[in-house]
Amino acid sequence: MLLLLVSGCDNHVHKERIISMEAFSDMKTPAFILGVSDIHHQLRQMAASDPVKTDADRDVCNYYKKDDSPLLWIDCIGVDERADSLLAWLHRLGEIGMSEQTFGVKAIENDLNIFRTLAFDESKNKASLVAARLEYRLTKACMRYCYGQRFGFVNPHRTFNNLDVERQDTTRNYVKYRGLFDVDIDKPGERYMSFVINKIANDSIADYLGEIQPKDAFYQQLKSMLPQASSSEQRQRIMVNMERSRWRRHQPLDVNNKRIVVNIPAFHLYAYSPEETLDMRVVCGNVNTKTPQLSSNIEWMEANPQWIIPTSIIENEVAHRAGDSAYFARNRYNIIDKSTNQTLDSRQVSRQMLLSGKYRVAQQGGAGNSLGRIVFRFKNSFSVFLHDTSNPGAFQRNARAFSHGCVRVSKPFELARFVLDNPDEWLLDRIRIAMGLTPESDQGIAWVSAHPDQESHNKIIGYIPVKPRVPLYIIYYTLWPDEAGVLQTWPDIYGYDKVIWNQLKTFVE
Repeated sequence: MLLLLVSGCDNHVHKERIISMEAFSDMKTPAFILGVSDIHHQLRQMAASDPVKTDADRDVCNYYKKDDSPLLWIDCIGVDERADSLLAWLHRLGEIGMSEQTFGVKAIENDLNIFRTLAFDESKNKASLVAARLEYRLTKACMRYCYGQRFGFVNPHRTFNNLDVERQDTTRNYVKYRGLFDVDIDKPGERYMSFVINKIANDSIADYLGEIQPKDAFYQQLKSMLPQASSSEQRQRIMVNMERSRWRRHQPLDVNNKRIVVNIPAFHLYAYSPEETLDMRVVCGNVNTKTPQLSSNIEWMEANPQWIIPTSIIENEVAHRAGDSAYFARNRYNIIDKSTNQTLDSRQVSRQMLLSGKYRVAQQGGAGNSLGRIVFRFKNSFSVFLHDTSNPGAFQRNARAFSHGCVRVSKPFELARFVLDNPDEWLLDRIRIAMGLTPESDQGIAWVSAHPDQESHNKIIGYIPVKPRVPLYIIYYTLWPDEAGVLQTWPDIYGYDKVIWNQLKTFVE
């Protein structure tokens, strides 16, 4: 027995419900005719006029613009309990600080009531129109929720990597943005909507909505704080950091193995292993040369490294000193022809030559080098690294955002010892000697006595492999535990909270 007068229904039928025969006394009127072709026509119109605010919205619009897209929620029986399962989760949006209105909950419930009580009319609530509205709104709400809770409501790669202009040419309409985010996180991909559609079609969407909830302990802690937020500012800060916790790393922060975490707003490094923990103050990039958020692995160290000065620093700080031999000598800068690898006389090098890209400027390793006495190398797209510094007094400041993007560490030897796997005392002493520290082993003390010249000390060790590699995460959380494990509020030094909130509030207001 058909429960509605349906034209062309060939969708999968879900659990049948009993509706009394009295409900069908007026079904011969046009308002009760439920035509699949009419529903598709209405859906195409909705998709064409609906504003796209998120990736989920875009995918939903594209899906319903097609003529042959199967209906997901409407079938010959009507609308089954899958819609109720979705609504149950949407009614909990307040727990994560979001508004039911931004997911169209009230409109869905109103149309669901009309559809289930057959309260159709000849104007705005014809059966096909109500069915189309339900189909579209349920799918849009479901996709918004799934995309957001599973991958984040804000796309950090798109957001942060299109934030700071590095170069632009207005005449050629050319803009290059500075990279600021390269964390290996889960992404929805092109097939994610099809994946969710399959969950809906196979009546497993209820289970999936539970599966996608963030399980991260820190996320749960922030979520529990939300009802007690004492101001709108605090509420926003909690929600912004909850959003960061939705960006799920392929290798999560709470793994049990050795790892290093740098939280930029805290200006602090935290090193964890099953045997010990280590923390230290750091210096990060200033507002114009921000330290990027990234995930990588520390693969090797280098004692007394040579500093190859980045092009941006040459352009902004070095090039105008061309010909000033005293400046280059004082800073121990060498100018090297890239094609011949020959060191040039600084007096013979012009500003134009330095800006040509054909020459590199390198600072000699050793005491006074801007990288300090040791650098920690890891693969990344930004040419940044962790390193020592020749200016240790900088760590006494509270606000420590004044590097060119690299992270300067206040306890470089302790960090070197941490990343090594069971180093022997002679290896540690060679690192100490290279860094200008006093050796502690008999072998190290004897070696220093036999080699009094500083040049030998600088060259006692250079490349130091780190095996196994140590995961490194450079993160940006304005709510994050301190070294004692106590949750603290940190300053939003780069203004990222506001950037995230401007997108997140789409789901709040």
